[in-house]
Amino acid sequence: MEKYENIEIVGEGSYGLVMKCRHRETGQIVAIKKFLETEEDVQVRKLAFREIRMLKKLHHENLVNMIEVFRRRKRLYLVFEYLDHTLLDELEESVNGLDLERSRQHIFQILRGLDFCHNHKIMHRDVKPENVLVSPNGVIKLCDFGFARYVTNESCTDYVATRWYRAPELLVGHSKYGREIDVWAVGCIYAEIITGQPLFPGDSDVDQLYRITKVFGPLYGKQPPNGSAHIILFRHAKADDVAGLTRSTAALRSLFPTWSSVAVDFLAQCLRTDPVVRPKCLTLLRHPFFLQDGFADRFLGELQRLVAKESAMNPLGTKRAETGSSRICRSSIGRWQMTLIKERQAVNTNMVAVNNNVEPETTESEDSRGDRVNANVANKLQMSRPRELRYFGPVSVIPNTTYIRRLEHKGLLIPESKGCVLPALTSKTNAKRKKLDLPGVKNR
Repeated sequence: MEKYENIEIVGEGSYGLVMKCRHRETGQIVAIKKFLETEEDVQVRKLAFREIRMLKKLHHENLVNMIEVFRRRKRLYLVFEYLDHTLLDELEESVNGLDLERSRQHIFQILRGLDFCHNHKIMHRDVKPENVLVSPNGVIKLCDFGFARYVTNESCTDYVATRWYRAPELLVGHSKYGREIDVWAVGCIYAEIITGQPLFPGDSDVDQLYRITKVFGPLYGKQPPNGSAHIILFRHAKADDVAGLTRSTAALRSLFPTWSSVAVDFLAQCLRTDPVVRPKCLTLLRHPFFLQDGFADRFLGELQRLVAKESAMNPLGTKRAETGSSRICRSSIGRWQMTLIKERQAVNTNMVAVNNNVEPETTESEDSRGDRVNANVANKLQMSRPRELRYFGPVSVIPNTTYIRRLEHKGLLIPESKGCVLPALTSKTNAKRKKLDLPGVKNR
């Protein structure tokens, strides 16, 4: 935190706060998200690590850029590029909505950012105007991945997303949803951008569902496998898919009579009440709404120029892109985790110079438990196994037999290793600690 100067607090939440800070060396303004004590609160630590893992994977011009992560006094700090203007601010400034060209640019970029997330099997789950940052040059960046989650077959909580942008499957309590909930939110945002007013401003979940059915008519459905008797998950029958889309398009055309037929069809596609037939972001990016009059090709070239211009004004983000994603050190994930610290190796520069074709060691995904030496690099540099991992010892250590008994009870066996033989452990051994006499280290 010594690298940054705190200017002011710009936001607070149940899990921490957001500060506006200045980088002392470069003078760049950044936003720092400060979590509560992550070492003490398991829920906060879980959410923090989940958000960090996702942000380390999501590097895209339409997603907020995480510059670095660090820990100080049992708290995690996330450093982001700072943007103080959101889509909500633009809607408050333009009461009657935005013009067609600017609205298309905004929705096009939102879909690009979401498509990148969905390709990495991540759903945002809280897409709303407040979480859409707008740079001075008009570049859109999705932010706030606190509710984001990987797409799995497991059940998820249905109480996500802000009510006005919540998909129908969430309103009825369906727990096995997917990326389609973000597409529904995009449709709601697009209608709000054009008109300046929320499309479905419900006062409660029941009122929200009523407003949706009032526009799209009665919803055919079946009961979810894990739902209550009074909760019905509506699902259009396959034979009614075309009729359902036609009815939705007609209803939206009556709501927006001045819109073009292409714009109405785009909105109807986003707001398909059946999540199974709701199109993906990539399909929507190829909709005639963006392809007509050459908008997509023309705007992509302009967007590339704007992103390059903003990158030049973001030295911290550029430095991170060159050096790779930031790392954090987890003190503990599970109770029984044991971490081996690998000594960094000084590679002979002459040897590297000879092997010009050696690929650099790559960084593994967030699921990896630590850095592993790339097999190709190890073979080319002729690094043997004993040099790869070094142990300071041998040191006589008497284990705590209580942990051993628990491990045996859980059925966790110590794997065999050719390079290391562990002596047999008995439950009669007294559990105690010994001082380790290491050369060059003074015992205190």
